[in-house]
Amino acid sequence: MFQIKYVILHFVMENLKEKTAKGLMWGAVNNSTMQVLNLLIGIIILNHVTPEDAGLIGMLAIFSAIAGNLQSSGFSTALINEKEPTPQQYNSVFWFNILMGGSLYILLFLSAPLIAQFFHQPRLTDLSRFLFLSFFISSFGISTHAYMVKNMMNREITIVNLCALVVSGSSAIAMALSGMAYWSLAGQQVVNAAMLVLGRFYYVKWKPSLAFSFDYIRQTFSFSMKILVTMIVNTVNQNMLTVIFGRLFRDARVVGNFFQAYKWDSMAFLTVGGMVGQVAQPVLVSVRDEKDRELQVFRKMLRFTSFLSFPALFGLALVAEEFILCTIGEIWKDCIPLLQILCVSGAFMPLFTLYQNLVISHGRSDINMWLNIGQIVLQLVIILLFYRHGITIMVIAYSAFNILWFGAWLPFAKRLIGLRLLDVFKDVVPFMVIAAAVMLATHYATLSVNSLWLLLVVRIALAAVLYYVVMRLLNVAILNECLQFIRRK
Repeated sequence: MFQIKYVILHFVMENLKEKTAKGLMWGAVNNSTMQVLNLLIGIIILNHVTPEDAGLIGMLAIFSAIAGNLQSSGFSTALINEKEPTPQQYNSVFWFNILMGGSLYILLFLSAPLIAQFFHQPRLTDLSRFLFLSFFISSFGISTHAYMVKNMMNREITIVNLCALVVSGSSAIAMALSGMAYWSLAGQQVVNAAMLVLGRFYYVKWKPSLAFSFDYIRQTFSFSMKILVTMIVNTVNQNMLTVIFGRLFRDARVVGNFFQAYKWDSMAFLTVGGMVGQVAQPVLVSVRDEKDRELQVFRKMLRFTSFLSFPALFGLALVAEEFILCTIGEIWKDCIPLLQILCVSGAFMPLFTLYQNLVISHGRSDINMWLNIGQIVLQLVIILLFYRHGITIMVIAYSAFNILWFGAWLPFAKRLIGLRLLDVFKDVVPFMVIAAAVMLATHYATLSVNSLWLLLVVRIALAAVLYYVVMRLLNVAILNECLQFIRRK
């Protein structure tokens, strides 16, 4: 009997390991390909728009993002957290999202003149009314996205995302080449939202019907509202500097430079964070009743995330100057130091994603909510203290605080799964130190290269080779497992 149980347990563990590996592989394909395409599309568009144009879109980002949070209200996360969600539960969330999305669009449509007045930019009235269509359209695809994540349909998610990006990016490029400036940036978001909805409906077996009840909404209201508050707090956190600069300086160029720096930084850390986040919650939910195994799974995710995040973000900081000058030109040079600063704290962002998925998988959306509220309150204090010293000093203070706030999550991880500070130190710090050392060595080894394009290529290649060689010499288990999986597939 014991042998049978052992065989079954071993099979389940291997099956979960295989599903997780496949999920991470497709997550890697999804996020890396998405970011490369985003990079190429962004380079083409940004050569036909100005920082002022990008600044206008940046000023509106917080409104559409918060509206998007409100329409889902955390219920999609609640669906993913269910062991086996029913069609009726999916229906309930689907119709609730559409009701919320339509109501919010009407509210923001009427508020458009006030938004334009707040930023002293009359052009924002018509622009915002068009841009906000994107989150209303998105409300039709929230439940289907939850279904795909819950069932780990990572291959299908990748295909849908790539198709949506290609179509929306092509539309935006055509608009930019036609001289439509900031309208091309808004058009990309609207078309992308529509394509995502269509693609998800194509792959998902569940189809919405009128067989729904809002009882599920009421039952999960407390959990979902905490998720909602957290999402809004994170949205404000990600966009508050853009809003503050737009209000305080009334200079779309300043906003545009910061918006671009944050955009490139977030593209990099979301490549890693999105890859891991795509599988983290479903996997952690499946093992949350087995404490030892859950700790083992979480620590492996922590090492894998650190293995990718630190070289990726520190590497972007290394090549920031030549990357910006070679791709989008001298007009964007003021965003270079901001990008380099943000990349240092950006390396820690995927780790935050892991911790958030951990507490949510335990149904502790309250921990997630209060930690994020505490973070944004303290960030606002820091901004008020430092904004008079200029944008660079403010961004330094903002980034330093975000790194330190990582420590606030550690006591809760210890309480939930027994993760010790020493464990985190062992899993995270070696990758951080090695990545920093590799980038420093690469910087000094390439100082004699004069051509910007050549310098960009040489630094990327040399840093990648050095990091790989060091990992191989140290016989790092995560690298070996990745290579074994690749060979097997």
